[in-house]
Amino acid sequence: MRVLDLATLFAGPLAATMLGDFGADVIKVEHPRKPDPSRGHGPGKDGVGLWWKLLGRNKRTITLDLSTHGGRETFLRLASTADVVIENFRPGTLERWRLGWEELSAASPRVVLARVTGFGQFGPYCHRPGFGTLAEAMSGFAAITGEPDGPPTLPPFGLADSIAALATSYAVMTALTARASTGRGQVVDMAIIEPILTVLGPQPIWYDQLGYVQPRTGNRSRNNAPRNTYRAADGSWLAVSTSAQSVAERVMRLVGRPELISEPWFSSGSGRAEHADVLDEAVGTWIARHTRDEVIAAFDKAEAAVAPVYDVRDVMDDPQYRALDSVTEVPDPELGPIRMQNILFRLSETPGGIRWAGRPHGADTDTVLGELGLTPGRIAALRSEGVL
Repeated sequence: MRVLDLATLFAGPLAATMLGDFGADVIKVEHPRKPDPSRGHGPGKDGVGLWWKLLGRNKRTITLDLSTHGGRETFLRLASTADVVIENFRPGTLERWRLGWEELSAASPRVVLARVTGFGQFGPYCHRPGFGTLAEAMSGFAAITGEPDGPPTLPPFGLADSIAALATSYAVMTALTARASTGRGQVVDMAIIEPILTVLGPQPIWYDQLGYVQPRTGNRSRNNAPRNTYRAADGSWLAVSTSAQSVAERVMRLVGRPELISEPWFSSGSGRAEHADVLDEAVGTWIARHTRDEVIAAFDKAEAAVAPVYDVRDVMDDPQYRALDSVTEVPDPELGPIRMQNILFRLSETPGGIRWAGRPHGADTDTVLGELGLTPGRIAALRSEGVL
């Protein structure tokens, strides 16, 4: 499967990365003079962007100015060999370059065009610039995140973009599965504001049926308790969850408060949530008397759910993550061995893998265009015209 990645920052490119992880021939198309901004996002080493090494893995990189005549002709030639095109320009941009669905489907009737934008291809906001931060705000995520007396809180990473990337890769595979029956490609219209709304759960139906608006509750839940983070004697933090009634009962016995189990309100998650102060005090007092390792050992023995609150240093050293190879080492000609998140899941028969980390800007231009039949002379001419 060949995927043309025209997108930038971050949902579209990450969807292409996920497809590349399982064997797709992903060709990253960048502007000759304006590389993907992720190359310069966040910290770098020796002038090399580290985020790009992750986002650009398993992709061949070419440069092409799609707004030029030569760029348009070359791209349509490339699109005729593709199964998927992923783009995140504002609606109407590809059409202005005469590279919209009409032209792409004429070049390849089997192609799937995934259009990833902040607000979708139609509606009153469709032409607004859209980023994941706006989706995190508009979806209701920020409104329910943070302490009750604090401000709405945005995540310090690309949450909405990442969720949209997962949804986009799923949508692309759904469209390709349909193509096996129909023989035709189709358009995927992915609005970044929508997938995060879905993963936030039943808020719309709660409001529709009950008029209920979920408030900010910090680390607590309105659906069960105890559910919070608690500080251990050695200063580390642990998270406890008791979504199952049996687990909540085990925790109360473990912390020496079995009498709370017989309270009428303890028999349901919502009842326990209404008495979170009592339960947090019971759990928090017990955890505060023990080290992190002692707490985890005791919870494991009691078959109760607990996890340490990690930062990235802990993640890199955790034995479970090590066993799964969740953070794996990848050889890189620019930086040497580098470590990054591994592929998303393991398949027993057709496993994916990281074949290489993100490559330099335009590193594969001549090779890819040569595969299309362009001669070295024609490639040199396009480069002199500023197309490449």
